[in-house]
Amino acid sequence: MKKKILKIVGGIFLVIVILLIATPFFLKGKIADIIKNKVNNNINATFDFSEADLTLFSSFPNATVTLDRISLINKVPFEGDTLFASDKVTLDMSIKELFKDASEPIAIKSLILERPLISIMVDKEGNANYDIANDGGTSSGTATGTTSSESGFNLALESYGINNAFIKYNDLSSGMSFAISEMNHSGRGDLSLEISELDTETSGLVSFEMDSTQYLNKNPVQLKALIGVDLKENKYSFLKNEAMVNQLALVFDGFIKLNDDNQEVNIRFKTPSSDFKNFLAVIPAAYSKDIAQVSTTGNFTVSGEFKGIVDDDHIPQFKIDINSDNASFKYPDLPKSVRNVYIDTEISNNTGITEDTFVDIRKLSFMIDEDKFNMVAKINDLMGNTKVNAKLDGKMNLANISKAYPVPADLNLKGILIADISTAFDMASIEKKRYENTKTTGNLKLSDFEYKSDEFPNPINLKSTSVTFNPTTVTLNNSEGATGKTDFDASGTINNLLGFMFNNENVEGNFNLKSNTFAVNDFMVAETATDDGGTEKGATTTSTEEKIKIPSFLDCTINASANTVIYDDLTLKDVKGTLRIKDEKAILTNMTSSIFDGKLALNGEVSTKEATPTFAMKLGMDGFKIAETFKALEMFRTLAPIAKILQGTLNSDVQISGSLKDDFTPNLSTISGNILAELMTNQIDAKSAPLLTELDSKLNFLDLEKLNLKDLKTALTFEDGVVKVKPFTIKYQDFAINVAGSHTFDQKLNYAATIEVPAKYLGKDITNLIAKIDEKSLENLTIPVTANIGGAYTSPTVTTDLSSGIKNLTAQLVEIEKQKLINKGKDKAKDFIGDLINKNQKATDSTKKKNQESTADVIGGLLGSNTKKVDSTGKTDTTVVAKKEAQKEVAKKIIGGLFGKKKEEEKKKDSVQ
Repeated sequence: MKKKILKIVGGIFLVIVILLIATPFFLKGKIADIIKNKVNNNINATFDFSEADLTLFSSFPNATVTLDRISLINKVPFEGDTLFASDKVTLDMSIKELFKDASEPIAIKSLILERPLISIMVDKEGNANYDIANDGGTSSGTATGTTSSESGFNLALESYGINNAFIKYNDLSSGMSFAISEMNHSGRGDLSLEISELDTETSGLVSFEMDSTQYLNKNPVQLKALIGVDLKENKYSFLKNEAMVNQLALVFDGFIKLNDDNQEVNIRFKTPSSDFKNFLAVIPAAYSKDIAQVSTTGNFTVSGEFKGIVDDDHIPQFKIDINSDNASFKYPDLPKSVRNVYIDTEISNNTGITEDTFVDIRKLSFMIDEDKFNMVAKINDLMGNTKVNAKLDGKMNLANISKAYPVPADLNLKGILIADISTAFDMASIEKKRYENTKTTGNLKLSDFEYKSDEFPNPINLKSTSVTFNPTTVTLNNSEGATGKTDFDASGTINNLLGFMFNNENVEGNFNLKSNTFAVNDFMVAETATDDGGTEKGATTTSTEEKIKIPSFLDCTINASANTVIYDDLTLKDVKGTLRIKDEKAILTNMTSSIFDGKLALNGEVSTKEATPTFAMKLGMDGFKIAETFKALEMFRTLAPIAKILQGTLNSDVQISGSLKDDFTPNLSTISGNILAELMTNQIDAKSAPLLTELDSKLNFLDLEKLNLKDLKTALTFEDGVVKVKPFTIKYQDFAINVAGSHTFDQKLNYAATIEVPAKYLGKDITNLIAKIDEKSLENLTIPVTANIGGAYTSPTVTTDLSSGIKNLTAQLVEIEKQKLINKGKDKAKDFIGDLINKNQKATDSTKKKNQESTADVIGGLLGSNTKKVDSTGKTDTTVVAKKEAQKEVAKKIIGGLFGKKKEEEKKKDSVQ
């Protein structure tokens, strides 16, 4: 019998085990459908999860349901926003709940959320994204102490947990945002009872911001609370509770009661001790440092209460008192103490109307050594049109702050601050820019102040600064200081300090700036740029660049003067002008300076608003030393490389625009503009210019160092890397050289120089022929010679048509001489002479117009068929043939004299002149 009973029991147990293992496979799909249907039928949102798992065996006699990757997505008016998400949600319930019909409520005993995200939002119209319950879907407060729904869930929780949560609340209608990160919360208690106790623990990092002011920034908060739960009255009492804000301990008691139309609140709190270390505990831990080791005297207490009704129109009335009386503290590793600390502050609301909240700082003062700081202030309508009435005064050696308090290591304050300032304003006037309704008066002085920042390569030392606060403006009486090589003395007015502080407006004002030496490099910052590189591991390369950025918050006019301005390798003297800064653009007006022994006038603008800075300038240069100008300025060397060999002065008007590199020098590949230049020089270093050396070797009758460049005027235009030179004329003794063409920024040349050469410079054979002809009209005879210049500036190529021109001119002169010798062609000889002069003049004019045209072709056209004469019978004139041979010999001698190497200087002079 016993064996039979054991077999029966064993069989039943085996069946139960099999059912516990098998049931989840049968019910898993049903559970997922039930949960989704029940939730979605009761909310105006979309609830979903990726997978549902059911476990019976490990949690018997309960069932454990696990939902993975849960999401709750809003519908209109927050369509697509995530209200809730969680990596995993675990629900514990009785096994019998699994066999209920889909229309029956399910009772849940335990709930655990893993990494939940809750994002609550209220838009400007007051719509809340958490208001997702369908109308008529729920009722609360049943006799059994559970929450029920006709087709929902019953909560008979015994425990719950929230692990590593992030909760965010953003109310656009009030400008308030609140967040708790790294939050962990747990609670234990039998909520199935009508009256029970719930034991909870909470920790997290709290942030709070209102009207763009950050009051809390990830401040640590801990809370242990034993809460009495009365489900019949919907009343929750704080029985034994302690909170930690940063390291400040608070104990509190009271209750919250949930009514149908409002909530009743009655909570009291205070610090459990009056030790002044309570005050240090309020300060973020990064700044308070080792509170346990700090020695203190005096007291610090915080106490308060919240009492009243909470509904759509009211908040609880409250009062918070913060007090300290003649306290002191000293850190063990710092030489000085902070003493005579007095704090008497009240934060209150006596009506329950949000706008009536106020802060009254009746006293706030402390001393370090003999320096004392005092402040009193009253801030009314804190949550409405905030009104501020405050006064601060005192004297402080800023260096003593770091000797008495553990400030950050990089905050190395120095200097003496003296302040006596009163202010009264309301936020509505500031927001509407009615600054005339504000009143700020007093003085602030700062001396021997040193400021260090990553924004400046050198510390800024303020020797003395004096500021006077007027009702509507702030007057900078003086600010004398230095940084690096730069010294400055500034004064002026700021018209909208409150707008800058509260409305994010630009600083508007007018200033005068004087400097003995102003070095631009003192305001250039080294920036490190990191680029992800092309290796499989994502190698990075860093480059350090100096950049200048015009501050975006400045909207001011600066009248500047400086004895010396150092910009890169340039030194400017006696700099004066007006600088208008607005919208990241600097506009220079009537800027004058002395540089290169001349005068510079400058008007234009520079903008750093875009990623690549741009500029547009008009420059007037008067009396610049040419050689120094072109040696120092890369841009001018590029535009006119040959100018650096000139000795003398330069007058010029320049219009130029383009992009700037990070060091504020022009990016030559982007510039365009024009130059009108006047040269005043009488000396050329021709040997230093490969171009002139090459030209001189081709034209022995020229001594290029004797070119007359006095009062030379020329015009250049440049764009897309090409400089075009408009035709201009250079004087050389008693004839002219006409020049035109272009070159590229990389100094590729394309020029033509047309030289009107008098015949007397073409050698003694030409002059002897002219003398034999004995015609005065031939004394001023010239021929055009074109020198085509190409190649690069450092290795130019020069070609001329001089040889063919000499040859053809010789033939003409020989023909004229022949006609005179036979004594019967005087009239014909005169015709030849007139024809030669006229045609040569036409050729000269044509060559001026077409600088690239070959002079040889022009002379050839003049001679026509004169190289061969035929009589009336059709026979060749043997005399002409003989004369032609003589012409060739004479031409060879002339050409040889012009281009051959001279062994003796006297022979060279005889041939050339």
